[in-house]
Amino acid sequence: MSATSDFYLARAAESALQAESTDLANVRDRWLRAESAWRAMADKLVSSERKRADAATEKAERASF
Repeated sequence: MSATSDFYLARAAESALQAESTDLANVRDRWLRAESAWRAMADKLVSSERKRADAATEKAERASF
């Protein structure tokens, strides 16, 4: 099973909701750190996918000449 950016973003949203629903500062901080980590993973995955697609397009363009 490969992770998708949608999966990461869903976990980030879930973490944000958990952070909002807790009264304990240390637990809220933990959930906010988790949200940040999930968003960073989603951003990194999207960036990697974009670079991979750009490289494939460039390779296809070079092959057509």
